[in-house]
Amino acid sequence: MSKEEIELIVKKLNIMNGVWKMKYGSIKICLKIFLFIIMCVFVLNVKAGMLSKEEEPSLLSLLPEVEAWALEEEPQSYIPGNLFEYINGAAEIYLAYDFKELIVGQYGKEKETDEASLSIEIYDMENAKNSFGIYSAERFSESDFIPIGNQGYLEEGTLNFLVGRYYIKLLCFDCGDESDKVLKSFSGKIVKRVKDRGQLPPVLSSFPKDGLILNSERFILRNFLGYNFLHDGYTASYRLKDQEFDCFIIEGTDEQDAQKMLKQYLEKKSNSDIQKTSMGYRLKDRYYHNIFLALNGNTIFGVMKIKDDFQDVGKSYLRMLLESSKK
Repeated sequence: MSKEEIELIVKKLNIMNGVWKMKYGSIKICLKIFLFIIMCVFVLNVKAGMLSKEEEPSLLSLLPEVEAWALEEEPQSYIPGNLFEYINGAAEIYLAYDFKELIVGQYGKEKETDEASLSIEIYDMENAKNSFGIYSAERFSESDFIPIGNQGYLEEGTLNFLVGRYYIKLLCFDCGDESDKVLKSFSGKIVKRVKDRGQLPPVLSSFPKDGLILNSERFILRNFLGYNFLHDGYTASYRLKDQEFDCFIIEGTDEQDAQKMLKQYLEKKSNSDIQKTSMGYRLKDRYYHNIFLALNGNTIFGVMKIKDDFQDVGKSYLRMLLESSKK
């Protein structure tokens, strides 16, 4: 409550003092009652804030307890300012997706005779979109995918997956034939500790299924297609007979933002062969060959890497993208 609002209330109390004085004895009593109410509201707001924070588990609380395994040392925490100390050379890509915090837990078997060990890295990427972005940047379409969290994949001695705002990486050392079993056990217990498990970005369902290379979808938060004014872009790779091309979707914060991005992009490509089409635009690019673009609401749809002899493919997939946005 502002100072002006409080002064207004006090003024009203002064005006009514003649009436209230008989009932309460003094305006001071009224003021005490008023201040008491203000304090009660303040305390309730603080408690509500504390409860909302409690709903978001700390990264430390996500580290699981697994039978026959124990933490070997105090978990280490990293923030944007010192992430380079843990993953020097790779920190930049995490920071590009608004990385918030990392916690690393080192586990060992409780039996001293067993040399197996496991490390867990839990990256808080602030929201599910960013966690998918960094996850999609590190996965391969041919990986061995498994149903854990929103999605995960196994490689030799490692399991990477995402769930909600978290990107999680597990590495098992000297686990032998039990490696996959151990990794799945740990990851399953982590998922259970996450309250808001989220889902893969819904926009991924807008990509046409015909010719889609499964799990080739990517999300680029900034500098999409190499331009700093393009943001929140999704891509998916396609293979249709002998042709390979990409579809993309760029989400603006609103219609005005999307229009601005498209205008800036066309201005940057003003030296290219730009043609207006019934759906939007077609332009020639040095690297991406023919690019087909269309704007619908706050979203820019596109198809790129289309060779001259297959422009009908570009038109067809742009049409499918536009139709998917209307569903």
